Amino acid sequence: MLTKEELASIKALQKVCEQDGGFQLKLNFDMLETRNGIEKEDFFHYEEGKLVGFLGRYGFGNKIELCGMVHPDYRRRGIFTKLLDMGLEETKKRNIQTILLNAPTDSQAAKEFLKNIPCTFAVAEYQMKWQKTELTEDPSVSLRLSATKEDLEAAIQLEVLAFGFNEDEAREFNNRIRENNTEQNFIIEANGITAGKMRVAESDGEAWIYGFAVFPELQGKGIGRRALSRIVKMEDQKGLSVFLEVEAKNAHALKLYESCGFRTYHSQDYYEYQR
Repeated sequence: MLTKEELASIKALQKVCEQDGGFQLKLNFDMLETRNGIEKEDFFHYEEGKLVGFLGRYGFGNKIELCGMVHPDYRRRGIFTKLLDMGLEETKKRNIQTILLNAPTDSQAAKEFLKNIPCTFAVAEYQMKWQKTELTEDPSVSLRLSATKEDLEAAIQLEVLAFGFNEDEAREFNNRIRENNTEQNFIIEANGITAGKMRVAESDGEAWIYGFAVFPELQGKGIGRRALSRIVKMEDQKGLSVFLEVEAKNAHALKLYESCGFRTYHSQDYYEYQR
């Protein structure tokens, strides 16, 4: 597990890099704060006791995302190349189908670096923030915390159907996020029937919505919009700012989120590493 000092150093370095570049890094602090300490997932570079380079590995089923940074004053010294080589070497030890390199869309330094890496553009992802909007609730759609074995099995099937996991990966992923116990796992019900799921992570005055999915046969009935409206109102009443992420290729989801008051404020580009 990462220490409080390591987490604080990562956040401090992130702030410097973001202020210098005018972009936002996706470092998944909800995952950094719950590392299991079994696998090598985080890589550090220090100069005179100061953290100047960091790379994190983030597992999502059969894919790994790599994201990192180097202090502006220490670039062009091969530091990030060294960190990336370590991250790739560790990833190659595992049976991972897809390795994605994550770079903020607005980072020119990242784009220049990636020109020399064997990778191809895969997808863009938008970070969206909810703007105050009047939302209506429908009693036919409700949310409850996932609590039973049946709820877990439903979540696993939704990972397979909506996010491309195979069943073993989905089971391992869901067991892990439940063990970490830092997120709220919700089941969406429509007229008393399990219709979908979502996760919510609350930290530092923010609520982030992840893993939002509705069974394919129940899509197009307004269930997703009503469930999203309900969770947004719930988090807003707590005084939290509400955020989520959506891939650019998912035009339907993008329109759904926009109709509920979400607006894009940052984007991330993902490049698939060619082994």
